[in-house]
Amino acid sequence: MARKFKTMDGNNAAAYVSYAYTEVAGIYPITPSSPMADYVDQWSAAGQKNIFGTTVKVAEMQSEAGASGTVHGSLAAGALTTTYTASQGLLLMIPNMYKIAGELLPAVFHVSARCVASHALNIFGDHSDVYACRQTGFAMLAETNPQEVMDLSAVAHLAAIEGRVPFINFFDGFRTSHEIQKIQVWDYADLKEMCNMDAVHAFRKRALNPEHPVMRGSHENGDIFFQHREACNKYYDAVPAIVEKYMDKVNEKLGTDYKLFNYYGAPDADRIIVAMGSVCDVAEEVIDYLTAKGEKVGLVKVRLYRPFSAEKLAEAIPATAKKIAVLDRTKEPGSLGEPLYMDVVAALAKVGRSAKVIGGRYGLGSKDTPPASLFAVYDELAKDAPKEQFTLGINDDVTHLSLEEKPAPNTAAEGTIECKFWGLGGDGTVGANKDSIKIIGDHTDKYVQAYFQYDSKKTGGITISHLRFGDKPIKSPYYINKADFVACHNPSYVTKGYKMVNDVKPGGVFLINCQWDLDELNEHMPAEAKRYIAKNNIQLYTVNAIDIAAKIGLGKRTNTVLQSAFFSLAKVLPVEEAIGYMKEKAQKFMKKGKEIVEMNEKAIDAGATAFVKIDVPADWANAADKAAVATENGPAALIKQVDNIMHPVGKMDGDALPVSAFMDHVDGTFEQGAAAYEKRGVAVMVPEWNADTCAKCNKCSFVCPHATIRPFALNADEVKAAPAGTKLAPKPIVKTDYTYALAISPMDCMGCGVCVGVCPTHSLTMVARESQEAEQAVFDYMVANVTEKPEVVGTSVISSQYKQPLLEFSGSCAGCAETAYARLITQLFGDRMYISNATGCSSIWGGPAATSPYTVNKEGHGPAWANSLFEDNAEHGYGMLLGQDAIRNRLIDEVKEIAASDKASDAIKAAAKEYLDTVKDSKKNTPAAKALVAALEGCDCDLCKDVVDNAEYLAKKSVWIFGGDGWAYDIGFGGVDHVLASGADVNIMVFDTEVYSNTGGQASKASQLGQVAQFAAAGKSIAKKSLAEIAMSYGYIYVAQIAMGADMNQTIKAIAEAEAYPGPSLIIGYAPCEMHSIKGGMTNCQAEMKKAVDCGYWNMFRFNPALKAEGKNPFTLDSKAPSASYQDFIMGEARYSSLTRSFPERAKELFSEAEENSVARYAHLVKLGKLYSNED
Repeated sequence: MARKFKTMDGNNAAAYVSYAYTEVAGIYPITPSSPMADYVDQWSAAGQKNIFGTTVKVAEMQSEAGASGTVHGSLAAGALTTTYTASQGLLLMIPNMYKIAGELLPAVFHVSARCVASHALNIFGDHSDVYACRQTGFAMLAETNPQEVMDLSAVAHLAAIEGRVPFINFFDGFRTSHEIQKIQVWDYADLKEMCNMDAVHAFRKRALNPEHPVMRGSHENGDIFFQHREACNKYYDAVPAIVEKYMDKVNEKLGTDYKLFNYYGAPDADRIIVAMGSVCDVAEEVIDYLTAKGEKVGLVKVRLYRPFSAEKLAEAIPATAKKIAVLDRTKEPGSLGEPLYMDVVAALAKVGRSAKVIGGRYGLGSKDTPPASLFAVYDELAKDAPKEQFTLGINDDVTHLSLEEKPAPNTAAEGTIECKFWGLGGDGTVGANKDSIKIIGDHTDKYVQAYFQYDSKKTGGITISHLRFGDKPIKSPYYINKADFVACHNPSYVTKGYKMVNDVKPGGVFLINCQWDLDELNEHMPAEAKRYIAKNNIQLYTVNAIDIAAKIGLGKRTNTVLQSAFFSLAKVLPVEEAIGYMKEKAQKFMKKGKEIVEMNEKAIDAGATAFVKIDVPADWANAADKAAVATENGPAALIKQVDNIMHPVGKMDGDALPVSAFMDHVDGTFEQGAAAYEKRGVAVMVPEWNADTCAKCNKCSFVCPHATIRPFALNADEVKAAPAGTKLAPKPIVKTDYTYALAISPMDCMGCGVCVGVCPTHSLTMVARESQEAEQAVFDYMVANVTEKPEVVGTSVISSQYKQPLLEFSGSCAGCAETAYARLITQLFGDRMYISNATGCSSIWGGPAATSPYTVNKEGHGPAWANSLFEDNAEHGYGMLLGQDAIRNRLIDEVKEIAASDKASDAIKAAAKEYLDTVKDSKKNTPAAKALVAALEGCDCDLCKDVVDNAEYLAKKSVWIFGGDGWAYDIGFGGVDHVLASGADVNIMVFDTEVYSNTGGQASKASQLGQVAQFAAAGKSIAKKSLAEIAMSYGYIYVAQIAMGADMNQTIKAIAEAEAYPGPSLIIGYAPCEMHSIKGGMTNCQAEMKKAVDCGYWNMFRFNPALKAEGKNPFTLDSKAPSASYQDFIMGEARYSSLTRSFPERAKELFSEAEENSVARYAHLVKLGKLYSNED
């Protein structure tokens, strides 16, 4: 049967099939599975019908546990129900999975298999999540690539319906879920024809219904539970045959040969691999190469993992096989072997087959598994005594389990064209390449593949796009390391020495986006790159997409210009055709406005001819390397971490690090302050300060997301020692003799321009970063040598900025509001802070491995930061408080005993009294604790020694719990509520972006009425949850809503009050986000906050229970009555304006309702103020 070809990724394929068989989807966002649910939501909103003639009802829940409960209930009521999840999310579903399986309900969970967090979070792919579910009673079906996902997802649904056993249908997260290929798609008529409608009818008749009521989910005792549990055995015994039956139906329709276990390779192979997932395609490439040379090797591809059929496995293994290597994409510490290995060993023993079986781990956390790894496995199997257990793709120089991997031949399909694009997160490179591969796939006969590699930063991190296309089917699920075309989309990658050009094949093309002429290019190009270019006849081109994009009005979005240049140089399509197709794709920007579409069309035309061919100078062949950079200065442990881990990882060379590099960090602990050593230099434009016109208001520093612009108060000696060229304000800081300086770090700045927007005297101007390189030495001098002056440090907007920020140079997006809030909090309390951080944006920019942006002061004090999970963050932070208090309270009792002793000196008694008098005041208690320790040092008594030995626990700490709205409003709300209700002295800071920012922009209960987001394609129909009022209802919780850009004074006042309050506090900070698509971009972040408050979209207020005791009104409404147009405001953000184009009538209705709600909300807050003022 001929099927249509479409270009899509694995997530899209799974969603396409699942939609056909699904009536209800209970969902919750999680990377990398969220796109499946989003596709389903979009299709449902557009009215697409499943095979039952209905649209899918999509229900976004507050957590994966909630989603699985919804799935369970919907199935119980007789609707075919699906969910999409991965990793921790899948694990949260396990309790319900036991129930769903125990009740023989035909669910299908589509899983983009992903690593489960252990010593660290990893959002990328392996099988640790699905392996954790093998005991639940779910059948488990594995796929290798997007085409198999399309073909076999149907088998999971069909077998679940007929066999009554629920299925996990899984494929590799990112490597398959996000890999784009040109694949054949099902016709829904065929999917319907294969469905056993009698089984569907029987399922519905078994469903709970008051018209034929039954009880399900009883409780049983030890006398009958065991027997009852065994009653399901026949259903599981039948599953393999049912799966085979539907595989045969698929084979009959498609001409494929899907089996429970598929064999590939020499029929008389003596060495075989057993594996499942995307690695099987790599193995097949290697097998083709080796068998062509006469070697007898093969692969058994596992498809049905549960129930595991020993007989069918044995049937697939050639009788000649003597040695078998089983590959597992997980690690089970302490086990005899990983799960698939143990299953294979047990299966062979069961059927009486003898063979040498060894087990290997590979690909954890999406570690790339190229052909070299598979060659190494077959080489190991050829040995007389191969390793019983081994690892692939790493250098294990500690336990020596890794296999040696040698340079491998190119095993990709002959004629495959390979391209790599080095982009900057948020510059549009990935989006443009997705469009490019779809253009090639949809408008030529070529096969295509695209995969995207990311670092751990938000926008502003490195992205690498791997594109392949050719005349033969493409397997190759691994990174490209020898490309026909490589593009560098950010000039800083050249100056930083990334080995991009080394990946270009001899004679290939290297394109650099830069503003340089030949002399400047010659200056910036590293010697190693020059030699490679000259000696390998690399065709070198430059294109100034930076200036072109800026001139057109696209700002930093250079992607469209560069995409057009690629098509012109690659010549995969006639240029005019490619331009036409690119302009078709540009229509997707219509949701952001017609003017954006027109700008992109201009960029396409400009990019097609904007590149310049560079004649490579002959002397490049002998270019000499520059002298090595001097060693970094700092604490020994930090410098070791920076040199041995951070710098290699930053150069995208982390794959080469050996196991021994992590022995100092085996438990996941890293030193603070490493981000200061990155100096990424990714901004093209940075601010320049005019000292003569500056008002010294420090607003620029107050809003800076990355702490790259800082005021300093210098004494005469510090001024004298400052580097030449240091800019100083002409007048001293008011009421002091100190000289004012504003230092800027051009190498750390992200170029957002937010500082320029808030400067009242226009004393900051964005200029080319290269023109400001001399300012780096000034900034470094100020940070290292200028001391904090107590006379100017305080808790006002101005004075707070003279305090050292203990959050700096993070990987957050340019213009980020979250980091501006967090940085301010560290300036106020950072030297005594605990931070428990929910998984999300704030943990990704806050906790990158070996690159912590949280740092320490001159005394070595700073935030102690940790991330537990997404859902348990409030409880985790509460636990920090309990743990600290448990030790501290013991010490307090000891201090009381010391103070009461007649042996204590007057000095000790005085120090003890001061300490005990301030024990609940974290600001005053810190110096008191320090003085107490000084008084007790040298004392011989055991109590004194214990106090001194545990001195770090003495001072009152400030416990902060950070997280986004997805955590606080949804998945973590139960914990937030409980911890606040406990009365404990913790501070919760919610960065409210009104959307799940980190997972791609899904709706949360913080999303406003009418907002378009993933899982709310037709606009959110429910109003925003009032988290603040829920907390206020307790009466003893400090609560504030703030918006930095609207009122800086209110922001800092609320934060200071919350920390000082001797009980729980909740601060909700409005945080405009990239996901909002603000007109003009994130450079307008702070201005957008002011607009939001002015129109009544966001309200600022404070509720301080401490004021009750003073006879004052605890509630203060800090916002004025709305004075601007609500709808004008929301139309400036594409998350709203796009609804007017997709669902115009619905937009009109929802926006009107939202505006009415905003008026009513402000009136309600006014009434609250009156209500609290009348309380006795």
